[in-house]
Amino acid sequence: MPAAPRRLSPQTLDVLIALEGAGADWLYGLEVAAATDLKSGSLYPILARLADHGLLEDQWVESDRPGRPRRHVYRLTGAGRAALRAARANPAAFKLGAATA
Repeated sequence: MPAAPRRLSPQTLDVLIALEGAGADWLYGLEVAAATDLKSGSLYPILARLADHGLLEDQWVESDRPGRPRRHVYRLTGAGRAALRAARANPAAFKLGAATA
């Protein structure tokens, strides 16, 4: 059974705004954390939920430094940009899951 739609938290909106600021560029999780002041325990579940709802893309990229592990990067999708616009227009009415289902 799918989860009930839920209102976007201020932290989730901050993540969407940070990703919007990057345009089409990919951001590392640490870059999103720096832009939002969120700790990893809050940030990564938000990123996973947004990806599950199709509001952002995520992928693994190889490190540019030999011997370093791959890193996860993120960027907004068109649906993510539309969701952010909808949330800005009417924050109380926009719910994650309802607009993306």
